[in-house]
Amino acid sequence: MSVGVSPATPLPPASDTNVVTSTFSLVDYVVFVLLLVLSLAIGLYHAYRGWGRHSIGQLLLADRKMGCLPVALSLLATFQSAVAILGVPSEIYRFGTQYWFLGCCYFLGLLIPAHVFIPIFYRLHITSAYEYLELRFNKAVRVCGTVTFIFQMVIYMGVVLYAPSLALNAVTGFDLWLSVLTLGIVCTIYTALGGLKAVIWTDVFQTLVMFLGQLAVIIVGSAKVGGLGHVWEVASQHGLISGIELDPDPFVRHTFWTLAFGGVFMMLSLYGVNQAQVQRYLSSRTEKAAVLSCYAVFPCQQVALGMGCLIGLVMFTYYQEYPMSTQQSQAAPDQFVLYFVMDLLRGLPGLPGLFVACLFSGSLSTISSAFNSLATVTMEDLIRPWFPHFSEVQATMLSRIIAFGYGLLCLGMAYISSQMGPVLQAAISIFGMVGGPLLGLFCLGMFFPCANPPGAIVGLLAGLIMAFWIGIGSIVTSMGSGRAPSPPNGSSFSLSSNLTAVTMATLMPSTAASKPTGLQRLYSLSYLWYSAHNSTTVIVVGLAVSLLSGGMRGRTVDPRTIYPVLPKLLSLLPLSCQKRLPCRARSQDLSLEAGMFPEKMSNGMLRGSRDQVAMAVTEEGPAQPGISPTFILQETSL
Repeated sequence: MSVGVSPATPLPPASDTNVVTSTFSLVDYVVFVLLLVLSLAIGLYHAYRGWGRHSIGQLLLADRKMGCLPVALSLLATFQSAVAILGVPSEIYRFGTQYWFLGCCYFLGLLIPAHVFIPIFYRLHITSAYEYLELRFNKAVRVCGTVTFIFQMVIYMGVVLYAPSLALNAVTGFDLWLSVLTLGIVCTIYTALGGLKAVIWTDVFQTLVMFLGQLAVIIVGSAKVGGLGHVWEVASQHGLISGIELDPDPFVRHTFWTLAFGGVFMMLSLYGVNQAQVQRYLSSRTEKAAVLSCYAVFPCQQVALGMGCLIGLVMFTYYQEYPMSTQQSQAAPDQFVLYFVMDLLRGLPGLPGLFVACLFSGSLSTISSAFNSLATVTMEDLIRPWFPHFSEVQATMLSRIIAFGYGLLCLGMAYISSQMGPVLQAAISIFGMVGGPLLGLFCLGMFFPCANPPGAIVGLLAGLIMAFWIGIGSIVTSMGSGRAPSPPNGSSFSLSSNLTAVTMATLMPSTAASKPTGLQRLYSLSYLWYSAHNSTTVIVVGLAVSLLSGGMRGRTVDPRTIYPVLPKLLSLLPLSCQKRLPCRARSQDLSLEAGMFPEKMSNGMLRGSRDQVAMAVTEEGPAQPGISPTFILQETSL
């Protein structure tokens, strides 16, 4: 996923979108219609194939039989939205290749989910990520997490449907509301009828279309300007090739540390705990397949980021030789790429249509994932716990109705977005603000056995308040000073990745007129640190409240919901040091047992309360001196 985007430059109002610089040929329309028809056909195929026999598990989790490759491509497509496809090249064109270092965060940003979040979620055999919160805390925390996620995604999906359609209308004259309605209706039909399996396979097809569209632009563009070697040479001469900026200041928008490490938290909020991604992990046929799918995303992400950056460099070189028109130079940054593509591919029938299909593929994949994940959490977290006696047929039909309902809501949100004007930027920013606190809530539960339900709820509220305070404060301050706002957390519109932080951040100027002080200094925090800052707030406040309210005293903790941080860290010590630790032998025995007998660990000892865990330990031998029951619980977590 690239990462969160936040349009710093307001999107042009619909009334300004009448200027047309290019028109589609018949071949372009055929290519575009083929994308929609094939996407719809894939969804209807999977709906018809199992019609009347679908269970709720098949509809929401593809019967847990998906392979790692389609899941990996679907993971990539989920947050590789049209916002990212337009935003990354614009970022490179305006500010240089510093943003390319974001690829450094992909390693940890995918390695941690593969070895921490996926094993816990998969072994719990859950459907919704927020079921974890009930197992670890209680139902109230689960509902709080679910409502927060729904709020985040409902705001987001309308914008991700409307914004690219508006940019496309401004540049090509493609009818605004025809494109919005077409996308919304096609996506709603195949998502509601075909379920997650249809969404994943259409994502695979749409990912290939996205790559083909971007590759066509790179090949044709580089050929017209003299090859990629000439592109790199021109970019170097004009200072567009950035070196490694090692400034540790978190208030500098893009530095190596901000991109490589701040971006890790953004990636974790997207690939670690976001329901859209967790649902894909859980659809894998085995835990190993889920982990491999996470690994497979890494090279795909690097390719996607590299292609976006190359398009930006090719665009820069192209306009050194063929200067922009006045209309193009005054366009909003999110329209740069579209103007470039229409200029570049004019006279090549089919290729403009392929790139528009590429954009709409990004929107379709993101919106369908939003519909499916929203239907899942609504059904599993808000309806079934209160109406547990629904039959499979009733639950399946209701899930389809909910997905249709979210499709209609998405169209309504797109209309509202068209009426929001400058407030549209704030709506987009909200997506990024919410990702960090949700990440903090899950980390609080997994890594801190002493955290209790009151601490989790208060911590989440504190994180959301902090996120909105800094995020909205940044927007208001920027509007008041007349400069573009600093984009909030990329965990969102990247939405890039992809869902991608990329895009929005992309649209913001790199320097301010004067260095801010006081609260304004806080408001200038780089958007890539938002996720880290807000998730840390949740953890610190949550731990403080938990300790003040007695921790987990008198409550039971399901060891399957805890990640054994301390034993994992101790295992990194030299063997000579480990031998001196009184807990060493018992920790190794339990780790060995967990690896050799996972069924026993999940169905027997690990399902018990604190007392049952202690009893299970003493059945195999006396407890080691100096080890408290709490420590034993941490050691036996997984």
